Amino acid sequence: MTLTELKYIVAVARERHFGKAADACFVSQPTLSTQLRKLEDELGVALFERAPRNVMPTAVGRLILHHARGV
Repeated sequence: MTLTELKYIVAVARERHFGKAADACFVSQPTLSTQLRKLEDELGVALFERAPRNVMPTAVGRLILHHARGV
């Protein structure tokens, strides 16, 4: 897990939207989504519940988010 990935997690949780989070991180939405999906695959857990107009952290995502904000 990199600092950039932690930054992406915090941005998605704050914005509740992948496109807006990508804009806030100055990257494209596909880049941000791909990085987070890759991290989820590495960890073997979903960090966010994805719905058409709503993105919410999962229980594990909230734990990681808490630590990410501390970093």
